[in-house]
Amino acid sequence: MIKSMTGYGKRVLSLSDKKISLEIKSLNSKGLDLNMRIPSSYREHELSFRKRVSATLERGKIDFGLFIEQTGGAAAAVINQEVVQAYMAQLGAIAAATPDQLLALSLKLPDTLSVQKEEIDPAELDAINTLLEETLAAMDQSRIDEGALLSEEFSLRINNIHQLLQQVIDMDAARMGGIKPRLEKALSDITAPIDQNRLEQELIYYIEKYDITEEKVRLAGHLDYFSETQSSSESQGKKLGFIAQEIGREINTLGSKANFAPMQQLVVQMKDELEKIKEQLLNAL
Repeated sequence: MIKSMTGYGKRVLSLSDKKISLEIKSLNSKGLDLNMRIPSSYREHELSFRKRVSATLERGKIDFGLFIEQTGGAAAAVINQEVVQAYMAQLGAIAAATPDQLLALSLKLPDTLSVQKEEIDPAELDAINTLLEETLAAMDQSRIDEGALLSEEFSLRINNIHQLLQQVIDMDAARMGGIKPRLEKALSDITAPIDQNRLEQELIYYIEKYDITEEKVRLAGHLDYFSETQSSSESQGKKLGFIAQEIGREINTLGSKANFAPMQQLVVQMKDELEKIKEQLLNAL
C-alpha cells in the first residue's frame, strides 16, 4: 500500500461556550517538519499533541492548527483598580483634568488590565484528544486516497519498463548476431600474423563486454521487487526510492553495453519512465 505525504484533515467540536476547530495539512518532505499553532492556554499540552501527530504521520511538512472560538460568556480582562487609582492620583497631581480624562489616560498605561489564565477542564481536554484522533484518521484516509493514485501511476510505469525490457530481450539475439560479422570483417582486414591465443582472449573480452544477460535478469528482478514492495501492508516510500536507484543503474548499464541504436532507443524510453516514477516517489510516505 502506498500513502501520499500530501493530505488534509479537519474536524470541529461544539461545546456549550466555545467552538473548537482542529486542522492538519501535510506536504512532502524528507523528514518530519511539524509546525503547530495553539492558543496560549493550551500550550502546556503541546508536547502531548506533537507526540501523537508525529507517531501517526511519520513524515512530511505538517501544519497543525487548533482554533478556539468563544460562543458563550467568556472571562473578560479584569481591571486592576488599585493600579488605575494610583495612576489617576499621580496624573491629577501633575495636570488639571476631569476624572473621566484621568481614567482614559490611566487605562492606556501598563498593568491596568489583567487576563486570568483559563484552566482547561479535563473533560474538555478529553474531547480535544478525541477530536485529534478523528482529525488524524481523516488525514490518514486522505493520504491513503492520494496514495492509491500514486500506486496506479507506479504500476503503469513499472509495467511500461517491463514491456520495454521484453523488447530488449527480443532484439538481443539479432544484436549479438550482428557483432560476429563485424569482428570477422575487422579480422579479415588484418594482414599481419595473428596470435590465435590472443585472438581468442580478445573475442571473449568483446563478447562479455556486449553481453547483457546479467543486466536483463537483474533489471527484471528489481522491477518485480518494486511491485512487491509497493503492495506491502505498509507504505515504504524510502525503500521504493532505493529500489528505483537500482533500476536506474541496470538501465544505464544496458545503455552503455548495448552498442545498438534500436536498443539504445528503448533504454532512453526506460529512463523516461523511471524519471516519472522518481518524481512521484517524492510524494510517497
